[in-house]
Amino acid sequence: MQNDQDQPAICFIGAGNMARAILGGLVANGYNPEKIWASAPEDSHLQGLRDDFGIYTTTDNRHCASQADILVLAVKPQIMAEACKDIISVVQNTRPLAVSIAAGLDTATIAEWLGGGVPVVRCMPNTPSLVGQGAAALYATDEVNDTQRTAVTNIFESIGLAVWLEDENQMHAVTALSGSGPAYCFMLLESLENAAVEAGLPAETARQLAIQTMGGAAKMAADSDDDPAQLRRNVMSPGGTTEQAIETFESGGLRELVSKAYNAAKKRSAELSEQLKKAL
Repeated sequence: MQNDQDQPAICFIGAGNMARAILGGLVANGYNPEKIWASAPEDSHLQGLRDDFGIYTTTDNRHCASQADILVLAVKPQIMAEACKDIISVVQNTRPLAVSIAAGLDTATIAEWLGGGVPVVRCMPNTPSLVGQGAAALYATDEVNDTQRTAVTNIFESIGLAVWLEDENQMHAVTALSGSGPAYCFMLLESLENAAVEAGLPAETARQLAIQTMGGAAKMAADSDDDPAQLRRNVMSPGGTTEQAIETFESGGLRELVSKAYNAAKKRSAELSEQLKKAL
């Protein structure tokens, strides 16, 4: 993290679970809480943030925005237009970097709602961000400079992985991968647990072993120079138990099913984005 005096002021419009995860990650990684603001309609919702992290809070979005070098827009997509309208005069005066974590809203829409001429970063974080293991894809408009890119990278690396996209349309592919991906993992975890319980293992034992196995495999993949295919082969012995299981997956069309599911999620992401634009 930068020295306190070099840290930009980061202000959150909206203080839900994802905003809490991000600002919590920042503080845990040494960011000065006196450089962080958050706003929400009810002070009772902000009390926990003050108590837990020592940040500044307010129920006035415009006052919050006026403090910002980096303005994180963390409200629901359906109320983003209203939130932007409320702070547009402040943003046009101070010209902060706007970072949107609202699903489905593109940078052109956010920039328009903020009055134009504002640098905008769009982010797609995922739910493991809540435990500091997130995966966030980022896209920046041309107005975003290198210093601002670095600052945004630091923000999202405080809660996991951050990667930049050069094509905003790839956000739909990201949504189908890392956005929806945790649910795919949970479904496999659930299926493994159920199979083990049916085979006679106690439910708690099955859950512990399944969770540790999936987490350990992910850690191996992250730390290894081998690709997943080679890591899979490393576990398999000719004629062994793993080979039997993998052949069953292959004959059952697992790869094709995963591809079909992924593309269904990607298509739905694009559909929802268009529906949201029309509704707004």
